[in-house]
Amino acid sequence: MSNNILEVKDLKVSFHTYAGEVHAVRGVTFNLKKGEALAIVGESGCGKSVTSQAIMRLIATPPGEIKSTSSILFDGKTDIVKLSDKEMENLRGSEMGMIFQDPMTSLNPTMKIGKQIAEGLIKHQGLSKQAARERAIEMLRLVGIPNPEGRVDQYPHQFSGGMRQRVMIAIALACNPKLLIADEPTTALDVTIQAQILDLMRDLQEKTGASIILITHDLGVVADLAQRVVVMYAGKVVEQGSVDDIFYNPQHPYTWGLMRSVPRLDNDEKQELIPIEGTPPDLIAPPKGCAFAARCPYAMEVCLEADPDITKINSGHSASCWLLHPNAPKVERPVEVGGHHNG
Repeated sequence: MSNNILEVKDLKVSFHTYAGEVHAVRGVTFNLKKGEALAIVGESGCGKSVTSQAIMRLIATPPGEIKSTSSILFDGKTDIVKLSDKEMENLRGSEMGMIFQDPMTSLNPTMKIGKQIAEGLIKHQGLSKQAARERAIEMLRLVGIPNPEGRVDQYPHQFSGGMRQRVMIAIALACNPKLLIADEPTTALDVTIQAQILDLMRDLQEKTGASIILITHDLGVVADLAQRVVVMYAGKVVEQGSVDDIFYNPQHPYTWGLMRSVPRLDNDEKQELIPIEGTPPDLIAPPKGCAFAARCPYAMEVCLEADPDITKINSGHSASCWLLHPNAPKVERPVEVGGHHNG
């Protein structure tokens, strides 16, 4: 029996637009273990949200298309890419839940929140209205909403942003899904509420044993929740490893760039945050070499000509960069990145 709840292999997603075919996700491969939290990080437009939507089969077709060579194995047996819409609908909500960026657009403004939580329970678990309502109250209590018996009959506009996000989490977790995808779940919230929501997700994960994929552009959020990290750029995975690998021994210049643009709490001096210069490539005509080459201070000729292979750094840590080639010149990693020097 596989220990993976999810195996994504060579995932390719395109969008057909009047300007041409946008290659949004270009051969993404990663696994998620049962009970594990994995973060997918990268700048806006790198393909991380499209990857999560493909896993949930929420890509509108047309204009979107999941290429037929892609495979997304769920719980060792189900290839999500091949499921019918009906089969997918049964899986979504019962075994897979999703928390979106903006709870205001994801919650139905005309419907009491208790009813929105109960919907999935009635549909997927066959609960009676009364039993579903009781479970909805229990879920609101679980996600830390005060006076759940009273608030179950209120509408989304009667809740603050942080409370609405808790309601979204309650809906996503109501049927005890095996997999929870959280797409930038704290973006719209202020920092103290962000921390509360992440604490809540960590607690709920420990209680329910669900596996989590956290989509974020904020590396600061990652260390708190995830055990492993996938770094995406221009529709590809450029590095993946444990949180320690990525934070203390990052190998890809793009990961270095992300790390340098995150404020560090352990730094006494006034540290300058260094943005990554330039912009991501146009994915209608992706570059033939490494997509990061045009923005990379270490780029060599080969980087523009050919895409680097994946290099294994240790059993769980790999990166795609020509600097890892045995014949590449040795490059000193920026001092501000990682826990220690290494040449």
